[in-house]
Amino acid sequence: MSEYFKFEDTERDFPYYDNNPRISKKAWVILLLTLPISFLVYALVGESSEMIGSLAFALVMLIPLLYFSNWDISLIIHKPTKKEILLAVALFIGYIIYAVVVGDILDIIGQGSLSGAEDLGVNVEMTLSLVFSMLAEELIKFIPLMFFMRLFYRITSNRKLSVIVSTVIILIFFGLLHYEPGLTPIASVLLIQGAGSIFELYGYIKTKNLLVPYISHLLTDAFIFILVMLGL
Repeated sequence: MSEYFKFEDTERDFPYYDNNPRISKKAWVILLLTLPISFLVYALVGESSEMIGSLAFALVMLIPLLYFSNWDISLIIHKPTKKEILLAVALFIGYIIYAVVVGDILDIIGQGSLSGAEDLGVNVEMTLSLVFSMLAEELIKFIPLMFFMRLFYRITSNRKLSVIVSTVIILIFFGLLHYEPGLTPIASVLLIQGAGSIFELYGYIKTKNLLVPYISHLLTDAFIFILVMLGL
């Protein structure tokens, strides 16, 4: 029990990292390759249909993950409880407050995103497609998070250390995915999209239910997209 952080729900544990179940090296290579492949598929299919592109974006990662999990979806998601839904909403509110405060500070020091950089191409279809694209973004964090947890746990046999180091790597990784030279200063993506992802990761680490960070992330981006479409 001491292997768990105090804030964790201890009824569940992370999958994969302790051969629970075991995923082979070959399977891990395939799963990690689905990340860049998913972006490529999204870029190709999304040109004609944002909705279909977003669906393909998620399925390219989800189907192999389920396959190597023997189609046991309970390793990844569970029916959210009322408590978990409330947690997701709280994390959404927390992130919005964090993003506003940090965004204002970055603007003051000249490191904020350029005006208009975030609302390019936002429309109703793109907003609706968040149902799929947010699942994809959570899988983009989840797959390497589990990989690094497995790697560091194998080296250290220390669950807490493996969680901490893997989380830091994913925060940096996810932030850099949003970097656009000339539009988004590196400090902005690392602090807002990167460090800000701690809200979603906390939800997952606490519950081991990917639906919690998914709901939080979906609420966040839907809220932002709706504000943009309303011109606010």
